Amino acid sequence: MKLKKYIISMSISLVVSYTALAQEKRLEKANESFDQYAFVDARKIYLDVARNGYASADLYKKLGDSYYFNAELEESVKWYEELVNGYSDQIDPEYLFRYSQSLKSVERYDDADKAMEQFNNVTGTDQRAEYFVSTRDYLKFIEMQSGRYKLKKLYINSRFSDYAPSFNNQGQLVFASSRGGENGMIKTLHEWNEMPFLDLYASDLIGDRKILTTPEKIKGKINTRFHESSTSFSKDGTTVYFTRNNYTKKKLGSNSKGTILLKLYRAKLEGEKWVDIEELPFNSDEYSVAHPALSADEKKLYFASDMPDSKGLSDLYVIDINEDGTFGVPKNLGNKINTEGRETFPYVSDSGQLYFASDGHVGLGGLDIFVAVPENRGFSIPYNVGKPINSSEDDFTFVLNEETKIGYFSSNRHGGKGNDDIYRFRQTKELITSCTQYVNGVLTDANTREILPESDVLLLDSNNNELSRTVTDSKGNYKFEVACETSYIVRGSKSGYSPTEAPLITNVALEYTHQLPLQLGKGGLSGQEVRPGDDLARILKLQIIYFDLDKSFIRSDAEVELQKIIATLKQYPKLKIDVRSHTDSRATDDYNMYLSERRARSTIKYITEKGGIDASRISGRGYGETSLINSCANGIDCNEKQHQVNRRSEFIIIQ
Repeated sequence: MKLKKYIISMSISLVVSYTALAQEKRLEKANESFDQYAFVDARKIYLDVARNGYASADLYKKLGDSYYFNAELEESVKWYEELVNGYSDQIDPEYLFRYSQSLKSVERYDDADKAMEQFNNVTGTDQRAEYFVSTRDYLKFIEMQSGRYKLKKLYINSRFSDYAPSFNNQGQLVFASSRGGENGMIKTLHEWNEMPFLDLYASDLIGDRKILTTPEKIKGKINTRFHESSTSFSKDGTTVYFTRNNYTKKKLGSNSKGTILLKLYRAKLEGEKWVDIEELPFNSDEYSVAHPALSADEKKLYFASDMPDSKGLSDLYVIDINEDGTFGVPKNLGNKINTEGRETFPYVSDSGQLYFASDGHVGLGGLDIFVAVPENRGFSIPYNVGKPINSSEDDFTFVLNEETKIGYFSSNRHGGKGNDDIYRFRQTKELITSCTQYVNGVLTDANTREILPESDVLLLDSNNNELSRTVTDSKGNYKFEVACETSYIVRGSKSGYSPTEAPLITNVALEYTHQLPLQLGKGGLSGQEVRPGDDLARILKLQIIYFDLDKSFIRSDAEVELQKIIATLKQYPKLKIDVRSHTDSRATDDYNMYLSERRARSTIKYITEKGGIDASRISGRGYGETSLINSCANGIDCNEKQHQVNRRSEFIIIQ
């Protein structure tokens, strides 16, 4: 009996061991396919293994990625969820980002935001996390930006992938398509997604309504048995830049790992055929260079690449095109544009606006389309173009004729005909392409927290010039429209209270609102017994007006305090003050007297010129080191902080 049990036990053990070994061998085979980007082949094995009860962090990563990198984000949610919930201590933070993006694809925005919170807590310095933290109201901003385009589905789409539309400036729309698989004429299947390889097609744009004719392959030797996509044409239509697999002079190239990457090529039009195809010199076998976009003057070429100095999965670059057709050195477009995610498919309009697709900037899910406007020598921060161009799925390859306001883009959203579809749009309103924020706050009593309706609130620039003013409503609310990356001062005043100011420095975020509670403190001159000889600075509880060593200019921290003096002088037009400036004991007595005179004049000048106060209401003089307020006299060893206390100005009421 014991022997029988032993034999049965050993048999079960052998079966379990054999099964585990078989699963491991299958996973090894799947991993080989995965590493070669044969995601669909790998996925079949992963799914079968998962159905048989096998679970691991690596399995869930690979399953999620096999969908994620095929733009099937909805299908990746389940596997990333298993990964994050069961193996959070075994995952790279990047999977939190991918999980968040996948959740957006099924419009689970609250859950997506929680995943990004985790991502931010773990990474800290990732630009994508910083954008999320600073634009928590991104859905509100996108909604405000939305409704500026009208979309139309196109019959030219196939059940395969159609994307990357461009104008060839000869009355045609050129695009990439894998429709070679229609009618049984299947071109080689790509292992990445088991779709036929892409070729370039063209449709004529007929009449005022720009009706598209049946697409035909472009003529010449551009199309091969590998991928061709994303084109950009010269104004005269005789030069084209395009993307192709690493296939030059009928030789297929690969990187050191055996992977075939993407390169940029240029061709010339001869009659109706494209000839003289040449690989661009800044390509490499070791990284991809793809998706060209010519500037309006054709002096620059923009493109996407994961070359060594790229920040993310792909960055946007620009390179100069010299008059003789040679090229300069690729330049990364920098941190305003590029993130640790994907920035790809650039397009530059005739006015110089840069449109591109990104999943690193905050959007609705997958790739969203953004626009950055030219400024100085670069571009502004990017702005999401909103719905209906953008969706919870991938939206990309945007082109626009700014004269007709008609353009095209691609998306894999629901309701299309195939894998990716091209959509036509007409722009009906201009986009918001200046960084505007709305600052709102509430004026309250500093002691009782009581709201203060019908109070004056001023918005000042950094030089204390008035930009705007308003009156708080019945609930003590105020609101200003401000620019991003700008310094302001907000000043509140009400009878019976001291005028109070707060600095405001806006950020680069596109938040719709930014709360700024502003509190007014009771006191001031109303309700107080004020006599000549009192120091106005003490009554108003100002910070001491300090000067730097051996200097008489007004420091930025002193400007805020002087503005309170100015506001009080304006509120009480009969008030007169005497400005008394002091130095520390260092340097000679005569020099210090001279320095304090300069400081007094500098202070008076600021109040009269910046504040518009009549000079007859302000007198003043310097007292040198004659009125020290501590023991730091000549010959006494004191530190810098102790000396600074003596470098001050006082504001003595004389009437």
